[in-house]
Amino acid sequence: MRLAIVGCGLIGGKRAAAATGHEIVVVCDRDAVRAGQLAQKTGARAVADWREAVAADVDAVIVATTHDQLAAIALGAVEAGRHVLVEKPAGRTLAEVRRIAAAAEKHKRIVKAGFNHRFHPAFVKAREIADSGVLGPLMFVRARYGHGGRLGYEKEWRAQPAISGGGELIDQGSHLIDLSRWFLGDLTVDYAAVPTLFWKMDADDNCFMALRSGAGQMAWLHASWTEWKNTFSFEIFGRDGKLVIDGLGGSYGQERLTFYRMLPQMGPPETTVFEYPGQDGSWDAEFADFVSAVNDGRRPCGDIADAVANLTIVEDIYRRFRS
Repeated sequence: MRLAIVGCGLIGGKRAAAATGHEIVVVCDRDAVRAGQLAQKTGARAVADWREAVAADVDAVIVATTHDQLAAIALGAVEAGRHVLVEKPAGRTLAEVRRIAAAAEKHKRIVKAGFNHRFHPAFVKAREIADSGVLGPLMFVRARYGHGGRLGYEKEWRAQPAISGGGELIDQGSHLIDLSRWFLGDLTVDYAAVPTLFWKMDADDNCFMALRSGAGQMAWLHASWTEWKNTFSFEIFGRDGKLVIDGLGGSYGQERLTFYRMLPQMGPPETTVFEYPGQDGSWDAEFADFVSAVNDGRRPCGDIADAVANLTIVEDIYRRFRS
């Protein structure tokens, strides 16, 4: 495919690296230096206006900006006839993301949301095991995700709701919601709290959620900007066993999946451990899924409908807590 990348920061760079074998025609950023650096790495043309990027002769646009720009650029790209990969949460509000979904339907374009956690090898294997039926009917999910921030974190764009749309809930909390939905199906809010416990900011630095599926399955989730030591843990409980995913690589620790299979007599379970050392390949795998979806005209794994479902939960929580 011929690609445009809008947003040349850390995530834009990761998306560019994952597009090996495809032509990056144009890169765009309001920061000319950053755009120039990515252009030099990719051989692309650098521009400052996203409208020029989406109007270029490209098949697809990757949108990797701050949250306040995601929806407008993704919508503009779809209306220009491009397929789109837009970073989660795809917009600051449910209304913004619904407009993208409506445009994708109208123009028959593929719009994938950047839920790259689905493509970590531990999650790919976990889904394979769950789909095989060996866990039995799923009962609940329990998960924690957090980091400790850094000096000046309260001044960064993620801490400014006008830019980000919220705080930790819409940030790391979105990944936990999406992963829970991936295993349990559609979820609604039973209980939630989004307090600000440490950072002096107008955004939530912790979020606590109890979500319920139509079948009564539960997801108990906590995402935190006050974790101090970066942590990721995701547990999937079935009637006949459970899966535990720890770590995401890097500062979160080596990625590992542990499968605990219950025995007929119960007692200590049969335990199998899968370890995934090395670099994070989720970005490559997610981009390959996007390309495959475009080529085959199918729904990608984690699309704009999933972004709508995620923000439906996020907005419900913010509405409840703020009222």
